[in-house]
Formats: sequence, C-alpha cells, structure tokens
Amino acid sequence: MIKSITSFLFALAFFGNVTAQDVFGTWKTIDDKTGVEKSIVEIFKKDGMAYGKILKLLDPNAPKNATCQNCPGDDANVPIIGLVFIKDLSKDGDEYTDGRVLDPESGKVYKCYIALEEPNKLKVRGYLGFSLLGRTQYWYRAD
Repeated sequence: MIKSITSFLFALAFFGNVTAQDVFGTWKTIDDKTGVEKSIVEIFKKDGMAYGKILKLLDPNAPKNATCQNCPGDDANVPIIGLVFIKDLSKDGDEYTDGRVLDPESGKVYKCYIALEEPNKLKVRGYLGFSLLGRTQYWYRAD
C-alpha cells in the first residue's frame, strides 16, 4: 500500500512538473528597454500552433478601451485587450518558431520565436530577417 501511494505521489510530482514546463499559460510581459511590467498575456494552442493574446494592460493610466491604431490589416483598430499579437508559431524541438509578433505600439510585425529559459521564464525574440537582428524580452509566468 505504501509503495502504491509513493508511486502515485512520484507520478503526480513528475507530471505536474512536466506540465509546468510548457510555454502555454499566462505570462507577465516585461519591457526589455525599461524593465517595466507591461501586460498579462496568454500563450495558447490552436490547430497545433502557438498564439499569444493580450489579457490585461498593467499601466494604470492606459485607456481601458485602447485600440491598435498603428496595426496593419485585420488588426487595425482592434481593441488591445484581446488582441492576438503572436501568431502561427510551430513547435521545433524545445522552441516555437517561424511565427510573427506584432508590436501594438508601432504596428510593426516581426518574425518571432519563443522558448522556455526556465520553467517560469519565457524568452520571446522578435527579429527582422535573421534572428541576430532583433530584440529579446523575458516574460515571467503569471499563473
């Protein structure tokens, strides 16, 4: 009986740890230039691809009904809250790559990849052309 309970607890701890080491969930974004907490986003899976959606802006002075004024195409004038700004990332080993990220402030779209640095730390890299030419932000798990 004790052996069964021990095995169950080990399995629970192992599978709980595996689940916690995934890119999916809610993350607190941190501006790489200022270090300021910007938003809470959700990384989610749809049709086998990874996407990111803005759930909440953390700036208390940000307008509650702000829209993406500079965004191109279908994202033009879409509310910032609920905006899917990371799109079409596909799993490649331990990373999600070949997607794109939209900067809601500038309206610019960049190539993107994301990867876990640690169980609760997500590396988000946006770049033009080559991944060497871009910016990296580190986000922290919010859930």
